[in-house]
Amino acid sequence: MTADCIFCKIAAGEVGADVLFEDDDILAFRDVRPVAPTHVLVIPRKHITSLAQADPEDQALLGKLLLGVRRVADELGLVEAGYRTIINTGRGAGQTVFHLHVHVMSGRAWTWP
Repeated sequence: MTADCIFCKIAAGEVGADVLFEDDDILAFRDVRPVAPTHVLVIPRKHITSLAQADPEDQALLGKLLLGVRRVADELGLVEAGYRTIINTGRGAGQTVFHLHVHVMSGRAWTWP
């Protein structure tokens, strides 16, 4: 845990969140500033600043993170309608919380990019 990281504090239960599920390694909760009708964040409990800082030893955790995304989509009924997943890596890509997280979003039309 990093003391000044809001996601670490959420994972530790120090800051409240609308948690959808959690286990020993990952946590899924609703984004407090959603940009879609459904907007969930899936995070590892382990503090990893961004995907660029993930190590080979994090391989299993990264797989579990993506399976957590699938679980969110399944449990919220997003699979048929479709959903978008985004991992912003670095300030230039729009990352504002420097703890690896996957955005899971659905319920509106998307354009590219």
